[in-house]
Amino acid sequence: MTAPFVVVGGDAAGMSGASKFRRAAPDREVVVFEQGEWVSYGACGLPYYIKGEVETLEELVSVTAEEFVEERGIDLRTSHEVTAIDPDRQSVTVVGPDGEFEQPYSDLLIATGADAVEPPLDGMGLDGVFTLHNMDEAGALRRYIGGETPAANPQAQGYGGIADEYAAAEEPDAVAIIGGGYVGIEMAEAFSAHGFEVHLFEMVPHTLQPFGAEAASVVEDHLREQGVRLHLDTPVDALLGDDSVESVASGDTAVPVDLALVGVGVAPETALATQAGIETGPTGAIATDEYGRTNDDHVYAAGDCAESTHVVTGDADHVPLALTANRAGRAVGQTVAGEPTPVGETAGTAALKAFDLAVARTGLLDEERAREAGFDPVSSTITTQSRAHYYPGGAEIQVTMVGDRESGRLLGASMVGREGVPKRIDTVAAALHAELTAQQLSYLDLAYAPPFSPVWDPVLTAAKVLDGKIDSPER
Repeated sequence: MTAPFVVVGGDAAGMSGASKFRRAAPDREVVVFEQGEWVSYGACGLPYYIKGEVETLEELVSVTAEEFVEERGIDLRTSHEVTAIDPDRQSVTVVGPDGEFEQPYSDLLIATGADAVEPPLDGMGLDGVFTLHNMDEAGALRRYIGGETPAANPQAQGYGGIADEYAAAEEPDAVAIIGGGYVGIEMAEAFSAHGFEVHLFEMVPHTLQPFGAEAASVVEDHLREQGVRLHLDTPVDALLGDDSVESVASGDTAVPVDLALVGVGVAPETALATQAGIETGPTGAIATDEYGRTNDDHVYAAGDCAESTHVVTGDADHVPLALTANRAGRAVGQTVAGEPTPVGETAGTAALKAFDLAVARTGLLDEERAREAGFDPVSSTITTQSRAHYYPGGAEIQVTMVGDRESGRLLGASMVGREGVPKRIDTVAAALHAELTAQQLSYLDLAYAPPFSPVWDPVLTAAKVLDGKIDSPER
């Protein structure tokens, strides 16, 4: 009898892979091991749970464990940790509630995700110091700031004990956010909604590095308008306090706080793979081919633990985003079922809400990285209106575009404004996948109506300006 398809990890990539495999090969067995209790949840929604716009953690779950088992016929085992992979024997070692056992596999999908990076700061172990990368941490943080705990749920067992530690914690007055990336900006809004004094520390001159300095500057001005106290170009040296965090130290300055959220990024969880001889690539994530296959023909990797191919550079990249994970997992499931399916290239397309602003990006924006990839980058920034100038309700939208001087090819873009940003970036992302030039993008026939856009959509205007700059002898 053929051994089952085994999946390690029960979130986006893992459950997408298992679900697609089960549909494509209904007569074959698939087993998923998840070390925690939560599966198939929207981690991107955690800041909105902390803010209170999402009332319970259960609302973030797309498909429950019970639904995977009863409706999709997947052998899903929560509270089961895979501790080792033996590629020679094609088996994994699993530790579960009933002890340790070996599970053979025909093919294996590693979907172990990524972990929050914890910088080497003194004071990381103090009470009131958090990271925010999973449901357990979100439940504990919301309880700490005085939020309610969701109703009991089988998936909530893992989080409940952590949250209970903070049931009697005094609600904070001032909070520090260390790191000005996606989580940092979203959590600044979440904490402000609770009336806390918010300090955001970023060690480099601008927040939101992947979005470029132009977009970040607009966001930073808006954060200040909302009362967020920015400490830019300010490395944090330590978190100070006796039992609980009391201040954030930077140089000769100590800023008093009652809570610190550390959000300096994520790192791919590759320990299980590397111990089994599965190779990692230049980004530190698991190296894969176009089908998600690793250096072992029977082992695949997808999601935040795996590399993907950048659509502009053609190089390996690490893009820990939800669509990348879901798409790659689904492709692996179909490949293992017998229909080879590429996981697809990635452009790093992303959008972010920062209070009243939306900011989005796609492709290659960093000029140094563009040069390293062999391009001669040219960039331009425009500010225009999101709607026809006479139609009420419009707002300014800033668009930065980057192209290659020699070929005219579009390399990337960022946008920021109060409306019309996230879906406009999708037009640019499509242009990147089609390898359009800035001129070709400027010729696209985009929709126009006064309530939605000027005659010349901001994307078209930005592309025209960039094309003119590419053709000009002077930048």
